[in-house]
Amino acid sequence: MKSKIMTWLLIFFTFCFFSCEKSSARSANGGNSDISGLRLQKQGEEQNLTIGFSIATATFIIERWNKDLKVFTGAAKELGADVIVQLSAGGAWEQISQINYLVNQNIDVLVVIAHDTELIAGVIRQVRDRGIPVLAYDRLIQGVPLDAFVSFDSREVGRQFGMTMLTAVPHGRYLVVNGSIHDTNSFEIRAGLHEIIGPEIEDGNIRLIREIWLDEWSFDEALEKIGAVFGETIDIDAIVCGNDATAGAAIQLLSERRLAGKVFVVGQDADLSACQRIVEGTQLMTIYKPIGKIGVRAAELAVALGRKARGDDDIEIPPPDGMADNNSGTMIPSYMEKVIPIFKHNIDEVIMDGFHSWDDVYRNVATRMF
Repeated sequence: MKSKIMTWLLIFFTFCFFSCEKSSARSANGGNSDISGLRLQKQGEEQNLTIGFSIATATFIIERWNKDLKVFTGAAKELGADVIVQLSAGGAWEQISQINYLVNQNIDVLVVIAHDTELIAGVIRQVRDRGIPVLAYDRLIQGVPLDAFVSFDSREVGRQFGMTMLTAVPHGRYLVVNGSIHDTNSFEIRAGLHEIIGPEIEDGNIRLIREIWLDEWSFDEALEKIGAVFGETIDIDAIVCGNDATAGAAIQLLSERRLAGKVFVVGQDADLSACQRIVEGTQLMTIYKPIGKIGVRAAELAVALGRKARGDDDIEIPPPDGMADNNSGTMIPSYMEKVIPIFKHNIDEVIMDGFHSWDDVYRNVATRMF
């Protein structure tokens, strides 16, 4: 039954994304995109650029990825490009198979949200050997040269977690729940967090009672592993969670023990449920990532890379914000967007940006809190 439900979900999401309107890219980027400057010249019977987008399904069911793909496909269509989306229900191995399928569809450029950032390296090398540029979206694929990497600053996410918690709990007992061990972003977030709280741990101000890792960015897995910690102790002052789904699991367990709102919890992605928990007082902070900016930027970059690969020598690839090391021996051009910590006092930022509506965020509270 579970596999049937997942199959129908995949069919539904794929249908939704292929039918999304061009206006999504305009609204998400506030109408200030440079899309018109990259618009393809349609001469005679010239075939549209084709972008293959491979998405790890385990991550796709997370709320934010719905928004990413809608923005990306809308922006790509405005640039005159077609997008073929593949959702890898079987994890890393099925994603590899579906990347091969995309290549056989004569794509001009491949965009990948990797399920396993190391296991996927072999097929990515084969794709680039065929002259198809590869753009890693949000997750930096390891061990193979890439044409570009578009993401948010994950290390800064960790720093924001650390600074927020030190302000709320300068002395206390911390539980750290890291994200997927297959995602390089999890390690970057952890590095940023320990950059801030590490000295306090050494000085004895903070006691790290446990640090756990998840195999996937999974609510259910987080529920099980955090529950195991709670079975040993609930003497915890702060819980740092890799994302909002994980934070939701922690807060559910705290609620069952009448501790929700008494233990400080942080996460990332600004999921609607997390924003609701913030205004309700059970979650302290989330990290908002302006999806409109990264989605449009990735689409513009993918189109530029595709046109360049087609032999358009006049196209210029936008300069990167920096270079990233993915253990391939080649530094990867990286395009990074800034993250925004969201608390109760500035929750309106996600509303004014159109990420969530006022009614949805404040659905469970009687009056608006300023």
